[in-house]
Amino acid sequence: MTPSIRALVVFIGVGLVYLIVGFTQSWALAVTILNDGLIVAIMALGVNMQWGYAGLFNVGVAGFFGLGGLALVLITNPPAPGAWAAGTPRILGSLLFGAVVIWGALRLYRAMEPGRKRALSMGALLLVGLILFRMGYDPAVNSVEAVTPASTGNIGGLGLPIPVSWLLGGVLAAGAAWAIAKTALGLRSDYLAIATLGIGQIVIAVLMNEDWLDRGVKNIINIGRWPVPHEVNLQKQQWFIHLAQSWGIDVRTASTVFVGICFAVVFTCILLVLLTLAELSLKSPWGRMMRAIRDNEIAAEAMGKDVKRRHLQVFVLGSAVIGIAGALYVMLHGLMAPQSYNDPLRYTFLIWAMVILGGSGNNWGSVAGALIVMLLWDEAESVGPAILGFLTSPLPAGLIKQHLIDNAVQMRLPVVGAVLLLVLRFSPKGLIPEK
Repeated sequence: MTPSIRALVVFIGVGLVYLIVGFTQSWALAVTILNDGLIVAIMALGVNMQWGYAGLFNVGVAGFFGLGGLALVLITNPPAPGAWAAGTPRILGSLLFGAVVIWGALRLYRAMEPGRKRALSMGALLLVGLILFRMGYDPAVNSVEAVTPASTGNIGGLGLPIPVSWLLGGVLAAGAAWAIAKTALGLRSDYLAIATLGIGQIVIAVLMNEDWLDRGVKNIINIGRWPVPHEVNLQKQQWFIHLAQSWGIDVRTASTVFVGICFAVVFTCILLVLLTLAELSLKSPWGRMMRAIRDNEIAAEAMGKDVKRRHLQVFVLGSAVIGIAGALYVMLHGLMAPQSYNDPLRYTFLIWAMVILGGSGNNWGSVAGALIVMLLWDEAESVGPAILGFLTSPLPAGLIKQHLIDNAVQMRLPVVGAVLLLVLRFSPKGLIPEK
């Protein structure tokens, strides 16, 4: 079987399974799983660019994903004049001052000879800078968070169109990736993984605790979803009511399915654009050079390739794609909940399972792996209790049987693991291996 036919068979099989879910369970569930699958497919595409192209082991995926969601909030939310007047310029000025102090400390470190004098000079500069930073930052933050804290209490947004936030979500994640890569890409693969995991958790901690930025754990709701309409608005439209009645479907159910299909169309278009660009880059001289660096860094460096610079490029590009996925995720759910990113299983290691299952180094394989793993993950939540109830039917009623049924949702973990092991046993390079 040729690679192209194999990929076609895999995607047809995945599509048939989604159709079976729609016919046997509900179309609303099938479309919901599909939308989640398309978003994580974009995430998997970004991770595959980093790992499959260059062999960079990034375990801080959740942090870049959260930054994409933050960009959507800061770009599309309406402005908050009260917060701006209360202290937003002082916050921004304090952050700029802090960046200048860090830059000055780095310059001092490079300019002075190693020794006690350099250590004391840097310590004094950082200590004085920290004191001045807190003197300007803390009062400004308190002033902003005191402005209608029950409903806002943050700096608000720019009120720009939602599509702008998709691009800037990638830009924000790319900027953070550049700053991280400048310090961490010199590390060996295992240390790079530890560094990115730690930095990702730092980003999530900032999102959870800086209320002036995104309300922290108090969350931001009612986020726009252009160009997709709201279900409530659809249910009031006469043309939609007549359409639902002609199909013999409840108006609420019809509105949920229709909105889900609209989201799926938007996400599919964005995924196809990113997938096309990723494929063009992979088949270009730049992509061939990246794979040569991945396979043998020493040989590539001996031939004059700037390995660290190329690693920086692909790390930034992959993180930008992950940031776009983060913006789409917040738009889909209409909610910015930073605490939800504090789940490395779902937002990091599950994405890695998708890349490995589909085929590391193959963009189409990463997309297929994402759709399959997300289907298994969500279906285990809905079908798991029924299956476990059937399996435990011979057991007498009691605490053990009820405990097993109540925790059936946890079957998603061994199910994904078992499928991953089976695929790697019979197809070690994934369902759609790299050519």
